[in-house]
Amino acid sequence: MTNPSTALAAGPQGVNGVALAVFVFFFLAVTVMGFLAARWRRAEQSANLDEWGLGGRSFGTWITWFLLGGDLYTAYTFVAVPAAIYSAGAAGFFAVPYTILVYPLIFTFLPRLWSVSHRHGYVTTSDFVRGRFGSKGLSLAVALTGLLATMPYIALQLVGIQAVLDVMGVGGGEHANWFVKDLPLLIAFAVLAAYTYSSGLRAPALIAFVKDGLIYLVIAVAIIYIPLKLGGFGEIFHAAGKALAQPGPTGKPRGELASGPNAQWAYATLALGSALALFMYPHSITATLSSRSRNVIRRNTTILPIYSLMLGFLALLGFMALKAGTDTHGNAQLAIPQLFADMFPSWFAGVAFAAIGIGALVPAAIMSIAAANLFTRNVYKDFLRPTATPEQEHKVAKLVSLLVKVGALIFVLTMDKTVAINFQLLGGIWILQTMPALVGGLFTRWFHRWALLAGWAVGMLYGTLAAYGVASPTQKHFGGSNAEIPGIGEIGYIGLTAFVLNVVVTVALTVVLKALKAPEGVDETAPGDYTADVGDEGVTADLPPATAGAPGGH
Repeated sequence: MTNPSTALAAGPQGVNGVALAVFVFFFLAVTVMGFLAARWRRAEQSANLDEWGLGGRSFGTWITWFLLGGDLYTAYTFVAVPAAIYSAGAAGFFAVPYTILVYPLIFTFLPRLWSVSHRHGYVTTSDFVRGRFGSKGLSLAVALTGLLATMPYIALQLVGIQAVLDVMGVGGGEHANWFVKDLPLLIAFAVLAAYTYSSGLRAPALIAFVKDGLIYLVIAVAIIYIPLKLGGFGEIFHAAGKALAQPGPTGKPRGELASGPNAQWAYATLALGSALALFMYPHSITATLSSRSRNVIRRNTTILPIYSLMLGFLALLGFMALKAGTDTHGNAQLAIPQLFADMFPSWFAGVAFAAIGIGALVPAAIMSIAAANLFTRNVYKDFLRPTATPEQEHKVAKLVSLLVKVGALIFVLTMDKTVAINFQLLGGIWILQTMPALVGGLFTRWFHRWALLAGWAVGMLYGTLAAYGVASPTQKHFGGSNAEIPGIGEIGYIGLTAFVLNVVVTVALTVVLKALKAPEGVDETAPGDYTADVGDEGVTADLPPATAGAPGGH
């Protein structure tokens, strides 16, 4: 149930009727779009995973751009990045450089993944790992890591919706029973589940246009209107610096306006590790593989940085909330929704709340579809029913997408929000450990499958135990994602340290296993697969869906 300390009782004014009406209007509009998306660019043979889970692999540059933007820049980003600035100052800006670093990185490997996936009908990264290294065990490890890392990420999209509902005063007030308090969230969840089940990836692809348009509009207005009301950016930074210098729960200043020398290792490693991890997430790959050509991916890596500009402006809202004296009732996640409620006219606050709410629906839908694809292809088909037909895969994936969202909802309703947030940070540590198998496999077959599995296990074990040992003022365990780097003594991102250990173990064991001539498995890919495009001989995008979905199809 909702933690009372995280719910604003909408004050004596009760429900903000105007803001709620605007919010409901946009929510109903995207709900209709979600259901209509089932008919959008629908293929004659639609009962297969390519159509439901990848949108028929048919999206062009602009649809892919909006889909990836809607996928990567979520409601939680809208809420959490400025909340981190509000709570700790400059440390929260790590999200800006990491989204700049990530695009040159993905330019080097995403086109190769797209090509080999289309050549062989791969739907998930685990499909590729299995085909490249001939190892169902390694494929299963990658799939389970993806599922584990995605669940709290979906849950946090629902936390974003819940924050907006709290600020609008929806849910019966602070003293209502848990069912009345959470009923609006349950309704939003049910609608999301229904149109995702019906329309698959086409629903978030269509809604992403509305979501990103609203977010750009709200940020453009906020970055001009709010500073004018607060006396300009000079006043904002001055007030934020004074507020961050005040003692926090530990007795030390709560944050810094600019990162000092002691924070630079943590800042740099968190930015780099997050950049390496971002496109390891299943939902990032699902959006990528839905595009219709290799060049669509290459073009998107050059225009997606526009979102990083938006993110920089968005982060500044945290400083504005400090200057405005925004009352979050002890929950920093409410800083930006409450700032909007305090600063904007009610009707435009409703638009801003709709941007955050819809910004939760799009990534939550993509994430649940990505998780369903992973389970269906790499657990159900590989281990439970190898003879499953494309129609059976389609049915299982739709059902699993519902179960994943139910699990995320239970996660939100039963766990403290701070714990949920830190589990998402743990998800980043976990998913980074799949990088050697995925990205390494796209460029070389030198790594041994058993060495990759051992390296993954070491990275997962170290990362989990190190994160477990991190305490915070509110938690004894899983209190953050930074710890001392062994051998260096500086505080840094646990995920990057675990990744380095992973690579060291993988390389060392590969040398040993090759010397022992351990069986390496069969590689079903060929060099030409990694540069193939639509129209090249053998690319499955030109084949019927049933053929394209067959494992190893050429």
